[in-house]
Amino acid sequence: MNSNEVRRQWAERSGAYSPEYYAYYGPDHRSESIHGILDRFVDRDAAVLELGCSSGRHLAHLYEHGFENLHGIDVNDDAFDVMEETYPDLAAGGTFYHDTIEDTVGDFADGRFDIVYSVETLQHIHPDAEWVLEDLTRITDDLLITVENEGDDDGSESDGPDVSYVNDDFPLYHRDWNRVFTDLGLLEVDAESGKRDTVRAFRTREE
Repeated sequence: MNSNEVRRQWAERSGAYSPEYYAYYGPDHRSESIHGILDRFVDRDAAVLELGCSSGRHLAHLYEHGFENLHGIDVNDDAFDVMEETYPDLAAGGTFYHDTIEDTVGDFADGRFDIVYSVETLQHIHPDAEWVLEDLTRITDDLLITVENEGDDDGSESDGPDVSYVNDDFPLYHRDWNRVFTDLGLLEVDAESGKRDTVRAFRTREE
């Protein structure tokens, strides 16, 4: 499966893991993790970008807690229609981009966002599109947060990410995000492993 096929699957996805699916379940412990990190490091006026925001459940949680300078990218055709129905205040107040991450982030200026974060989205970046990870560090002014399934990393260096498949359907590319983003010059300032995901926070500079 190449990178174009991966993106097409998410653009057309319905049912499980679709915008409707995530809107039904709403904010969760990962929303709280993102909120907790932002509370520690930034003010309420911080410019925040979510990669793969879907119908906006994590951004909606931030909006409810006073963050208003919110932005999101999602490739799914239904994401923003569902957002308007489920989180109308967020949809009206935020800025959103209906496109792929790869086709969007290159247009942003250096340091455009104080915070860039991903919840189980970067694990879908195909190895052919890993160049976009450097762009993510470029557009982040302060803090980059990953909430991703890193798999069973054995600490060994490898030529590429390990791959698993959800229901024999779409691939997950398991990476050591500490290694990825520290190699790109960021400083890890927080890390917590959960049952499925690892939460990591990186700063672009030492304070």
